Amino acid sequence: MSTPAQVSALDMRGRSITTFVVYEIASRVDRCEVGQAVDVVVDDTEALDRDLRAWSAATGNEVRGGAPTAGGREYSIVKGVPRETDLALAMVISNPGLFELLSPLGFALAASLEGISVRIYFQAQAVRVLKSGFTPRIQGVARPFSRFARRGLERAGHVHPQDKLRQLEQRGADFYLCGPSMEHFKVSKEDLIFPDAKIAAYLTFMSVMAESDIHVFVQ
Repeated sequence: MSTPAQVSALDMRGRSITTFVVYEIASRVDRCEVGQAVDVVVDDTEALDRDLRAWSAATGNEVRGGAPTAGGREYSIVKGVPRETDLALAMVISNPGLFELLSPLGFALAASLEGISVRIYFQAQAVRVLKSGFTPRIQGVARPFSRFARRGLERAGHVHPQDKLRQLEQRGADFYLCGPSMEHFKVSKEDLIFPDAKIAAYLTFMSVMAESDIHVFVQ
């Protein structure tokens, strides 16, 4: 087996969120030629190892190495011939809470990293997530501790929800917002961080769901 040409190296230790780690790796791999490699060192966690191998298998890349060492796990990700998929995910998000956004945006980014088309519909208070200046907060009595929670999540790799949306947008995701919800919660089109986001309602997104293979609803 020939040794691939290494063109980039990443040290992702200290980041436990696999979508954060894989997004950074994928961004480097995308710039490689087939057969070139990105070397990366990560923390020694079973979840990250399994997710990295699952992503590589889904996208046609090859994982080499990965044995635990005193300094973590070291991998060489060799770019393969990209695999095409026509799968699509349709997701509905209704809650803008700090913790409530983690799973839906994480799954959406995971799907996008595996080449799945992503379409997200924001309704109710969640239309505020796309408003310029949005700050996610803990819901309920713990709300005053939101700043500390955000800092802890960011250290692990959970970036600001709008940064995750920008990552998704860069990978071709489409965003839809409920028009009546925007009116009710006083969010105007001029407020949006994505001017091309589609303002619609249920009937429009029903047609999107009808064309999608994976459906996710988050209250």
